[in-house]
Amino acid sequence: MKSEDNPAATPFRTMLQAMPADFWRLWAVGMITSTVRWLETVVVGVVVYQQTGSAFVVAMITMLRLLPMGLFGAFLGAFVERFDRRLTLAAVLGLMTVTSAALALIAWAGALEVWHLAVGSFVNGLGWTTDNPLRRMMMGEAVGRDRMGTAMAFDVGAGNASRMVGPTVGGFLLAGIGIEGALLLSTLMYAASIAVTLAVRSRIAPSPGAGAVLGRTWEAVAIVLADKRLAATMLVTIIYNVFAWPFTSMIPVIGRDRLFLGPEGVGLLTSVDGLGAFVGALLLAIWLTPGWHARGYVGGVAVYLLAVIAFALSTDPVVAGIALLMTGLSGAAFATLQATIVYLAAPVEMRSRILGVLSVCIGTGPIGFVWLGWLADRIGAPHAMATTGVIGLMALAATRPLWRRI
Repeated sequence: MKSEDNPAATPFRTMLQAMPADFWRLWAVGMITSTVRWLETVVVGVVVYQQTGSAFVVAMITMLRLLPMGLFGAFLGAFVERFDRRLTLAAVLGLMTVTSAALALIAWAGALEVWHLAVGSFVNGLGWTTDNPLRRMMMGEAVGRDRMGTAMAFDVGAGNASRMVGPTVGGFLLAGIGIEGALLLSTLMYAASIAVTLAVRSRIAPSPGAGAVLGRTWEAVAIVLADKRLAATMLVTIIYNVFAWPFTSMIPVIGRDRLFLGPEGVGLLTSVDGLGAFVGALLLAIWLTPGWHARGYVGGVAVYLLAVIAFALSTDPVVAGIALLMTGLSGAAFATLQATIVYLAAPVEMRSRILGVLSVCIGTGPIGFVWLGWLADRIGAPHAMATTGVIGLMALAATRPLWRRI
């Protein structure tokens, strides 16, 4: 086997140097926007819980960042084919910049209310929805098919490094300045990401005949349903986003009520998940081989659910941190291989649209957020999280005949 076919045999420095400049520009955009996303998630979660005292409302605000994926993901995948991807990505980032700036101004005026944060979460969720069919599609075209797995590992590593930085910075800004300081930093970082996007040199021209959005969207859905590998991958994605991912909305609740942490402590605790994910993505970038794609993808979900249960039942910050470290490690495997498997399995001319369908599957997360928030208000966040984790493991076991096709 040649070294270029086996990332484990390729020196790490060589892999870094082999990536084109446009990949690193798009990687930086993902790093910046993911940092802002996690910063805002923690800050908004803490503020909303302080104002309402409701775990359900906290879950709903977090859910609004995912809702646009379920509503518009497939359509956006077909819609963005009509435009230059670079300029479209810059425009999306511009919308997110304006949203965060508006929230910062309202906060400085002392008029910020929960519904403002809800609207901001939804609008910025629209930007998140375009990440797969826009930024990651551009990234795949920049590096080529053979290096897509390594590229996604680097990209997930950056996103997970942001889960260390974002929550920690957000927690300290919230404690020291207030939410207005965190929102101002978000605005500046989004503006920086626009500048980096405009520096991308490669172009993906609009697809011919891309005007019939609905027809092209249904064509992508039909291909996913007919392809056993794609369909099974989407199924595992749904299980993860309904039963595993929503637990992140309860970290501020658990941190404050069960572990008795302040904003700084909640931010640091949340960052442990990012630390584990960063390390996991780095290891994948070095040693990931195609033979482990399916096992890493499904196994990552199983370990993640077990770690969620452990976190829910922990009463000590150290034990909780270890559980979050495991969610990070296993989540890195899932996140890296999710886009990689879909990108490699999709027909070349359909990749943007099928990545849009993937966004829809990710967008099923609101179901989990609603369920978890509702249950947490009735039996408490710890028991709700543990119950949901057990149901997720049962769903994964029950669908084994299907996801074995991956």
